[in-house]
Amino acid sequence: MDAAAKKRSLPIGIQTFRKLREGGSYYVDKAGFAVQLAREGTHYFLSRPRRFGKSLFLDTLKELFSGNRQLFEGLEADRSWDWSVRYPVVCLEFGSINVSARGDLDADLTEQVRAIEDAEGVNRLDDTARGRFRNLIRSLHQKRGQRVVVLVDEYDKPILDALGEPSIARANRDYLRGLYSVIKSCDAHVRFCFLTGVSNFSKASLFSGLNNLVDITLEPAFSAVCGYTENDLDTVFAPELQGLERERIREWYNGYSWGGTERVYNPFDVLLLFRKRRFGAWWFETGSPAFLIDSLVARGVDTASLHGMRATDELLSAFDVDTMSTEALLFQTGYLTLLDSGEEDGEWIYRLGYPNREVRQSLNRTLLGALLPVGAPDVKATSLIRRQLRTADVSGIETSLRGLFSGIPADWHRRNKIAKYQGYYANVLYSFFTGLGVDVRVEDASNAGRLDMAVRAYGRAYLLEFKVQEQAGVGSAMAQLKDRGYADKYRHLDQTVHLLGMEFSSKERKLVRFDVDLA
Repeated sequence: MDAAAKKRSLPIGIQTFRKLREGGSYYVDKAGFAVQLAREGTHYFLSRPRRFGKSLFLDTLKELFSGNRQLFEGLEADRSWDWSVRYPVVCLEFGSINVSARGDLDADLTEQVRAIEDAEGVNRLDDTARGRFRNLIRSLHQKRGQRVVVLVDEYDKPILDALGEPSIARANRDYLRGLYSVIKSCDAHVRFCFLTGVSNFSKASLFSGLNNLVDITLEPAFSAVCGYTENDLDTVFAPELQGLERERIREWYNGYSWGGTERVYNPFDVLLLFRKRRFGAWWFETGSPAFLIDSLVARGVDTASLHGMRATDELLSAFDVDTMSTEALLFQTGYLTLLDSGEEDGEWIYRLGYPNREVRQSLNRTLLGALLPVGAPDVKATSLIRRQLRTADVSGIETSLRGLFSGIPADWHRRNKIAKYQGYYANVLYSFFTGLGVDVRVEDASNAGRLDMAVRAYGRAYLLEFKVQEQAGVGSAMAQLKDRGYADKYRHLDQTVHLLGMEFSSKERKLVRFDVDLA
């Protein structure tokens, strides 16, 4: 049978395990993780970015505990699960509610609990939603003779959606804290509990009443519980690979890591690639990172330092309505991932970075829009400089960059709260070149010192050095490039090396000198 005949339907947007299995879609078997979790513990928490398959995994747990064996035929769970026991399952889902006003969350929870009460024939014995939730768990245990499985999808969305209104976000957080404490108070009636969402709120702020949760977010054994592995693409999706460059798929969409040895692909991106048959920022374009971008700009974050950012366990989980570390914000939303980790003086340190080309390129394009006035640069300008980089039109590159900076108001750097005048322009250049999709490295170290920026594109290397003329004792940027021999590190690459020395005036608020030369 040829590859085309083996093709199945692509499960784009399908979050229901039954629909996926009965519809004959491609399925990457994650049921083995569900069995492992059920055997090893009781209360779990998992954080993953949006559109990574969290809801589908939760629905897989529901079908597993409900004993619907026919859906698992041929999967690992079919052979390893005890199908003689069927557990009552309570699912709460907060992904589709509107929490724009106080009371919305309580009204939605009340409706969800009422629907389960009606379906299970449970009598209402309390007037509050939380009281009815508690009664529901206890009654189901008594009625069915098996302890209850509690699954909560997008546990944090009522808080995240209200971050623009901090008072509502705090009220929703406090409400949810009380709701999740009910699970702990019903521990004798609970067989299994699994909560999932995008963010990882600290236990003190949200789970103080459910302090027996085991957070598997960074456990290596569960690093691939969501997402596709290299083997998944080469086996499950083998019929879809024909006509697509395998290494390019890896460059664009692989690279996410949560502590395991294997990096995973973003499922949404992979499925859209197979459907559209062209590369694009499919995952990035479905999100609204406005809050993230505004936060980075308001904090004056050095955009060139995002790749390689270091964090501790505390920083990665420092997420609450009033306290959100930059590291946690970027990591939990999926714009940075784990590059590597290790112990330093008794403390576990993580190094973060962009997972792949899609995020690196798209995030920096968006950041550039926040760093510059509206409309600069436009599509025409970026297309032009790509052509100039490809043809080594250095004079054209100079003209393009001068045009980029000439459109920036004199005091625009203050709006972005970047402390150093030189640093603002360095950030603009970093996000500009990175948004083009070319290789950009900052503070590139050699035995001669640290080069400000290296841009490698189309078989050439462009070495950039920045200076502010009014700084005492500062020579020319081009002199430093040559005197320190920064080009030596790049000669072995068999690439033409271009030197670009750029000097700014803090008084005139503009680029005042641009020197170019061959190394």
